[in-house]
Order: sequence, then C-alpha cells, then structure tokens
Amino acid sequence: MFVSVALVSCVDKPQTWKNIIVVCSNGEKTGSENYTMFVNIGHQASDCKNSCVVVSGQSIHVDCQGFGHQCNTSAAVTLQQVGTAITATTTDTFGLTNEDFFNMPARSLGTGEGGSTAYLNIPAQLVERDTATLQFTFTGLTYSAKPWYNND
Repeated sequence: MFVSVALVSCVDKPQTWKNIIVVCSNGEKTGSENYTMFVNIGHQASDCKNSCVVVSGQSIHVDCQGFGHQCNTSAAVTLQQVGTAITATTTDTFGLTNEDFFNMPARSLGTGEGGSTAYLNIPAQLVERDTATLQFTFTGLTYSAKPWYNND
C-alpha cells in the first residue's frame, strides 16, 4: 500500500535551493521518511565580522556553512517525529561537509505537499557529527503555513 507522501515523492518538482522533497520509496511506512533538502548557505570569509565558528577555542571561517547564500548544497535526510519533536538526520555521510561539525543557518524549506506549500522550519544550530554513525541530526524543526525564516 502506498502512503500519500510516497505518491507525492515521485512528482517532478522544479529544483530551487530552498525546498525539501520526498525521495521515492517502496511506500512502506517506517516512522521516518526519506527526503532531499536543497539549501543556499555560506558566505565569504570577509563577511565573518567577529566569528563564524569557534573550534577548539579558535574563531574560523568555513566555506559553505552558516549564514548567507554563497553555496548551493543538498543533503539526503530522514525526518522523524516523536510527539511534537521533529528531527532531521543526514543519511549521506559527507553530503554537507567533511568536517565534524556543521553550522546550519536558520532556513525555511518549502515542501509543496498536499497541493499547497507548507514549510519545514530549521532553526540555526551548530551540530556535531555523531561519532558512531557519522551523521548530523538537526533538532527543533517545525512545520508552518508560512516560512519563519527569510533564508539570508
């Protein structure tokens, strides 16, 4: 039996760098769904005023991380909801970065599901790679009818 989300997943969608789409699956409901998120992130090193990321006490700039829209990037993720808590965990180990951390800026990603656009809102957060799975997990995600963040 196919769930409605799986049916939406196979529809061709225009690729923009601020959306999240369901990946085609065999339709089995597993408690989490596979997605690909497309985001614009990052800025020039000269735009790091005080600090971008502090690593081992050092303030450094890392390309394609943090505020801005210098880089177009994508990552395969699974979304999972337990109660009201929604998380996204990467499934492509080095899709976002080879670093052991990722500075995710606040982003609202259009879903286009259900015939009208909803948004998955990801608050800004510095996440560390899980030492066992090597994946990143983003927390505090919410859905809304309008974007919460302007993606700058």
